[in-house]
Amino acid sequence: MAKAAIVLLTLCMMPGFGLFQLHAQSNAPDPSTLNSEIRDDITITLDDAIQIAMINNYMLRRGLLDIDLADAQIREAWGAVYPQISASGQYTRNIQVPNPFAGSDAGSFFQSFGAIEWLAFNEDRRTDGNPATEPITFEEFLERQAQGYEAAGLTPPGFDDDNPFAIENEFQFGVNVTQTLYNGSAFAAIRGARQLRQINLDQVERDRQVITNEITQAFYGALLAKEQLDVLQVSVDRLKATVEETRKAVEAGVANRVDRLSAEVELVNLETDLIELENQVQLATKSLNLILGIPVQTNLNLSGSLAFDESMSEIIPDVDESYVLALQKRPDVNQIDNVVELLDVQRNITRSQYFPVVNAFANYAYIGQVPDNRQVVNRVPGTDFQFEGSSRSFFDDAYWNPAFSVGVSLNWTIFNGFQTRSRVQQNQIEKRQAEIDREQLRNAIYLEIDQAVRNLENSFRRIMSQKRNIDQAQLNYDIASQRLREGLGTSLEERQASSLLDQSKLNYLAAVYDFKVAMSTYKTAIGESPSWEAEESR
Repeated sequence: MAKAAIVLLTLCMMPGFGLFQLHAQSNAPDPSTLNSEIRDDITITLDDAIQIAMINNYMLRRGLLDIDLADAQIREAWGAVYPQISASGQYTRNIQVPNPFAGSDAGSFFQSFGAIEWLAFNEDRRTDGNPATEPITFEEFLERQAQGYEAAGLTPPGFDDDNPFAIENEFQFGVNVTQTLYNGSAFAAIRGARQLRQINLDQVERDRQVITNEITQAFYGALLAKEQLDVLQVSVDRLKATVEETRKAVEAGVANRVDRLSAEVELVNLETDLIELENQVQLATKSLNLILGIPVQTNLNLSGSLAFDESMSEIIPDVDESYVLALQKRPDVNQIDNVVELLDVQRNITRSQYFPVVNAFANYAYIGQVPDNRQVVNRVPGTDFQFEGSSRSFFDDAYWNPAFSVGVSLNWTIFNGFQTRSRVQQNQIEKRQAEIDREQLRNAIYLEIDQAVRNLENSFRRIMSQKRNIDQAQLNYDIASQRLREGLGTSLEERQASSLLDQSKLNYLAAVYDFKVAMSTYKTAIGESPSWEAEESR
């Protein structure tokens, strides 16, 4: 009898653990604060246990980040259609620049600039109205000009024969603004990001229901273990009384010594079972600690019982009505619908590659070409070969110039080897697969509800049967005890009656546990969080 109770307890203490991503309430307190408030010894109801898990469960807290991640993905998708602004800067030091006119006659053209200046000088002398003024030769002009530069301490201006256009320092600073006018994939991606967020929200809600169901089963499993222990303790106490009665009967010569020895052996075995069951109760409670996410060192005192009243039989639902309700309320049904829609979005993103991407752009740049030698040579007014020099600043307008341009760009892939068409076909196949998954899910939901309702009906009938059986077993034990005290019965009959009474009580407790678990499973199957009303957790 006791061994059967332990086997039953072991089965009840194995709630399923799913790999779910769970989400806590956004306004939940900090779990670290909750842990600091938990004492070494606390008493909790089922409602308390669920609330603690909603805050403290590690996977629930991790699930909250999935929603934040989805929000960030939506913002990222919108970013693709916002204006894109970029800035750039560049500095180049030209150590050696090739002459773009090397190998041509352009060099002699630039050298002729000096002859032009000489001709202009002689023309001025010829027209100045002074007959004594005579023109000078080109060689004399160059010589007197060089003397004037030397007297002023200036370097003669001119061109480098190797590369007259080389500039040592080049700067370029720019700003680019691009605005998307049409991009089919970008706009579809925004819709896809929203669908993904809704999928995550549905998963979070479903996971909350599932973890609530797991906690409910674990809590009632721990209560079952506790009440099984109470039944076994009462059995041990009764057997102790039987051993004492048998001892007195043996001493009075009205009972056989074998009866006393048999009773004592059975008592020791039952006490051993009691010790083992006490250990199982502790393990069941510690397992609840782990699910709740609180330190296993905390001693949990469970406030509640496996109470049952016949009014609960009135809530056994209809399978077909429950199925319709589940299709409306279950988050995973809405989730699979969103998955199908998301695959539609993915197909639209792929098909957008058939169309061009059109962008408007504006570029503004500020370009500087600054030589190392920024000297400027000017002729002294009223003289021919006297010169004076000045130096331009680094940021002189002669070296720096702005540039501004606007335009529209179009990028269109005309042919990519049928890759886009193949990807569209893959998207269509994935959508059909998701539709098959949706059909399978709906059938699985119906089966889940049907099994839960059957379990409710079965456990209720067992409760009613065992409730009547307990009354009969109690009457049988009372009669056997009375016969033993009157010397009309034997201790073996009394012990057998006690065992039958204990087994009836254990069967009743198991049936009540199965009913409550089935109700929790049913509410999870139709998309509701299992109820933890006060009368169930007293």
